[in-house]
Amino acid sequence: MKRVLGLLLVPWLLSGCTATFTNLSPRQIPRSPNHLYPVEVSFRSRQQSLRWETIDAKVMVGEKTYPLRPVPLVRNRWEGQIPVPPGTNLVHYRYRFDFLYNAMGGPQPDSALSPVYSLKILD
Repeated sequence: MKRVLGLLLVPWLLSGCTATFTNLSPRQIPRSPNHLYPVEVSFRSRQQSLRWETIDAKVMVGEKTYPLRPVPLVRNRWEGQIPVPPGTNLVHYRYRFDFLYNAMGGPQPDSALSPVYSLKILD
């Protein structure tokens, strides 16, 4: 009985939060005099228990994080800016979405992490 129950739980455990990130940021951009560069992402999830109002979206550059804000009048999109030091021509970043989802016993925390994206700064 335990073996059968364990086999039934495997697909459920592997499914997790099926999040999809669509990076809407340019891959290359001219150097900015203020060294801030725009990023934008679309986030979708098939996790029906996700509490959308609890999403805390960030963009990560190395170990530093910068906040993202929802795009007005557009569902599932967030935007922000990342600083790039003068003289740097390439930066790698990823998105992180922290949120709560409904579970037995009350809301539980979870997160989704995007693949790594690159931004090339043109002189």
